[in-house]
Amino acid sequence: MGNKIELYEKMIGKINSAEIADWSDIAKFLTEREATARSTFPDDASFKESLRSGIAFLTFDYGIDGVSIEIAKYATCFERILSDADGSIPELHFIGGDFHDKAEAVLKDRWKRFRIEGINGWSKWYDGKWFSKLYYEDMPEGSDASKTMAREMWRQTAVFAEKLGGCIAENEIELLFPVNLFSNPGNFAITLAGILVSELMGIRVFNSNHDFYWEGGAPASERKDGEKGPRDHFFKNMDNKPFFSLFQSMYPWNGANWAQVNINTQQSEALNAEYEFPKEKLFELSTSISDEFFAEYTFDDIILTRKTMGLILSDGAETITPVPVESHLANLADWMSDQKPVVCGARPGLTLDPANPKLIYCLQPTRVVARKRIEMDLTLIEKLLQSSALRGEFENDSDRALLLHVTGPVPIEHQADLETVLNAYSHLIKNVPAEIAERVFIAFSVGTEDHPSLAPAGFERLRIEDIYRLATVILFPSETEGRGLPIIESAASGIPIVCSRYYPEDVFAEVVGEELEPEKRIIYTLFPDNGYPQSFLDEVAELTLAGNANLERVAHNKKAVAARYGTGVLVGTFEKVLETLR
Repeated sequence: MGNKIELYEKMIGKINSAEIADWSDIAKFLTEREATARSTFPDDASFKESLRSGIAFLTFDYGIDGVSIEIAKYATCFERILSDADGSIPELHFIGGDFHDKAEAVLKDRWKRFRIEGINGWSKWYDGKWFSKLYYEDMPEGSDASKTMAREMWRQTAVFAEKLGGCIAENEIELLFPVNLFSNPGNFAITLAGILVSELMGIRVFNSNHDFYWEGGAPASERKDGEKGPRDHFFKNMDNKPFFSLFQSMYPWNGANWAQVNINTQQSEALNAEYEFPKEKLFELSTSISDEFFAEYTFDDIILTRKTMGLILSDGAETITPVPVESHLANLADWMSDQKPVVCGARPGLTLDPANPKLIYCLQPTRVVARKRIEMDLTLIEKLLQSSALRGEFENDSDRALLLHVTGPVPIEHQADLETVLNAYSHLIKNVPAEIAERVFIAFSVGTEDHPSLAPAGFERLRIEDIYRLATVILFPSETEGRGLPIIESAASGIPIVCSRYYPEDVFAEVVGEELEPEKRIIYTLFPDNGYPQSFLDEVAELTLAGNANLERVAHNKKAVAARYGTGVLVGTFEKVLETLR
């Protein structure tokens, strides 16, 4: 540990003595820094032994989101690679700006946590003040505003580097595994701090990029009139050349001790062709699907899982009593500050039985953010209940009911997106007959998979694979995705999915296996680009009502996913990256 402490102290001295007045001074510090030699290892065994002393994951925060779930898979993969014959496992550390309550469903108790206040991303980075100034407000080159921001970013960087470097030195961490910090610019200061710590302390970096700022983002000059992308704001100050050239060099950083690990080949090709990253330091890291997803289960298992979720949605009550949607909208600001599972219905006095065998369970396994386009689910359901076999089912069978369940939380900055979803539900229930509307519900479980009432009732907390088993059908009309996990996870679970052809289209094509032999392609139903033709409505209605008729699709998808996303595939990629870093 002595060497790391010494390197840490030298780093702090260099940062504190630097004279920073503008962005160009930061860039100069990065390019003129004294190189720090990394440790060397004669063979694979000695390198892996060093890694056992400490690997640290670094991201903005941890919760029940897709990134946190993927990080947990990566950690499990390291344990598999680095565990001793006697079963002892490597020291794994998780560094973030926050550990939300829901993170306990993802992170194992044995994994160590270290919180650095202020390294959250976007609006959670000091209430969004600095994110707004960098990416939404004018910052002309050479202006006082530009110089003030450069000095402020350096001040925050120094604080974060001190805390991050201290954690690394104290815990003898040999490998840093940042996720999204160097591709999606949620917090400029922690990104810069990560670069300084890795370079000045000689730390190897296994840099994981899920999505880049240019995916769904572009300057106005490259957009058609009126066209907008969800990440265009990152180009707001591109005319401030000292700032933007530094920004581009950081996202991602091409460090000597770094390997870039992307989630699709298109990202790697872009880094090589447009940013001149060497091919030998570029990798694609597939996700992996745990064996639990592929386990066989019965309809009785589905009903048991739905009863368990029923206790979560009802706050432990025997009956789910939905809140009228208009009441929920009226109190939305209060609910946002203390999000708890809730079910909304068309009017007061309704009940929902999750164990009803006639319940059609539509699942959207995502957070509530605009790019997930959850309102399209509700438009689809409305059309199904107006003009498909589903309408006849509801008219002829009074036990028929339908639930749209959105599983993830609502980021505080996305209240308006939730309002859009709730207004779409309100529109639905006003545009189908009242006696049908009273049997159509929408639920938000905000990432909750446990409740104190479960154990006394003889139920266990739910896991992610259980969440999928709730569903009759998965709905996933997302606009942009770094990968698109719900497609893979629904296929492994044997649940049919209705999804959009999201951007980047090449990523979607890779996920479903369009260029692969037929037996490795995932079968899906595609949300149409414009409107809902009758043929599409008929196909979706059949998915929700067919039951055993979907068995051929189920068997095919399970086999395709097992071949492409089994744990062994992920382990093999890890081994290649580690050898390069050695």
